[in-house]
Amino acid sequence: MHRLKSLPFFVMLMGIGALAMLVPALHAWALRDFTSMRTFFYAAVLFFTLTLLIALATTGTQPKSAARSQLLTLVLAFGVLPLMFAVPFQEAGRNIRFFDAWFEMVSSFTTTGATLYENAGRLQPSLHLWRATVGWMGGLLVWIMAVAVFAPMNIGGFEVRAAGGSANVTAGAYTQIGRTAQVQDRLARHAATLAPIYTALTFVLWLALVLCGEVPYIALCHAMSVLSTSGISPIGGVYYAVAGFWGEVCVFAFFIFALSRLTFSRGMFGDSDARLIRDPEIRMAAGLVAGTTLLLIARHYIGSMEEGTQGTWGGFFASIWGSVFTVTSFLTTTGFESHFWDGASRWSGLETPGLFLVGMALIGGGVATTAGGVKLLRVYALARHSERELERLLHPSSVAGGGREARMIRRQGAYVSWIFFMLFALSVAGTMILLSLTGVQFETSMVLTVASLSTTGPLAVVAAETPISFSGLPDLAKTVLAAAMVLGRLEALAIVALFNPEIWRK
Repeated sequence: MHRLKSLPFFVMLMGIGALAMLVPALHAWALRDFTSMRTFFYAAVLFFTLTLLIALATTGTQPKSAARSQLLTLVLAFGVLPLMFAVPFQEAGRNIRFFDAWFEMVSSFTTTGATLYENAGRLQPSLHLWRATVGWMGGLLVWIMAVAVFAPMNIGGFEVRAAGGSANVTAGAYTQIGRTAQVQDRLARHAATLAPIYTALTFVLWLALVLCGEVPYIALCHAMSVLSTSGISPIGGVYYAVAGFWGEVCVFAFFIFALSRLTFSRGMFGDSDARLIRDPEIRMAAGLVAGTTLLLIARHYIGSMEEGTQGTWGGFFASIWGSVFTVTSFLTTTGFESHFWDGASRWSGLETPGLFLVGMALIGGGVATTAGGVKLLRVYALARHSERELERLLHPSSVAGGGREARMIRRQGAYVSWIFFMLFALSVAGTMILLSLTGVQFETSMVLTVASLSTTGPLAVVAAETPISFSGLPDLAKTVLAAAMVLGRLEALAIVALFNPEIWRK
């Protein structure tokens, strides 16, 4: 165990990725797909041998800056590991280019879920399982790195609560990652704590979906996709699932793990006494889902009155459930569409605007979860700051309450949240410009940019007026989108912190 801790984290990730190739190999063997089985098995042997050789050469190496080492590890993980994952995917697939396989693996590992193969029958079942497995590993990596790296450095959303405190991103933020040994111990400790929780939750959801009547293989893919918020499905989503309504209820219950870190990591951030019901992220998510659902239902109700159409009460309640499920799914950046999502359209005769879902994906889920987007805590800080400013306009001499932490979130927390929001907006503008230079139309580039930076790949199918196909894009546009997926997964503040002179000094 001590020897494993002395290895660079990237080498350990390579070994885990190589061993994970045995999962689709065993699945292909069970389906008597011996071609896919041999491909994944040989790839596992090849890359595990390569990992052992690299491990022998790098054992005991001590980087000069632990913070810089961990940030570079994340960049290498999301930028280089998909090349390794793409090798068996390309070899086992039918007439698949390596570039397309690499794009598919970047999308999966960043938990984006954008696919070039909209037709589910285009790929063998074992390849769909490999996509879901890669996305599942990417989600687990996000959990571990959020606790072990982002929290001590006060980035990734943690800067909202830490702003104005003793640590910040620009000065003294890396004091908690002072020695490499401490970082390796922290990674091992949190990985040993979070990995069993992550695996157990996946197993529970898989078992629940199977009990609801879902095919075990599809249930496993959907369970891994929900926990990782990748939205990867071998059948096009839960819309076509056999489990039906009760399967969607099970999936909906597990969306909460993408809304607040308190659901799975209580005590890891010094918040052991925090209550889930009082968590600002949970309250913000509940308000957004309820408000958006009411707006959608009101729009369809008014439209049905103007058109003179009347629906049944069953269709009315089904449309409510479809709206609640789909809005929550896109808020967590999972991107699953409810089977009852288009029920409101049939009830009122109006199309459901996808702009609502674009807004939900932009906001995203909770801090230190697998969800992407701006994050609920940052939106909460901006909302509280706006509320306080309106109060001061009406009552200039008023004194706001809520305690020291509430005042800090309204002031310094809102300040750093606004900085991140501006960086996110600049990322959106830059990505759209680059996509436009490749020949992509404005509306299409807007939807694809939001889908990539918020890691919500299914947004391209649901949000646009007509579904957008990633396979129809030029290779240069796919490269831009892949880079945007990595940027959206790591967040702009992590990239900015990587260029901070403090972590490059000896």
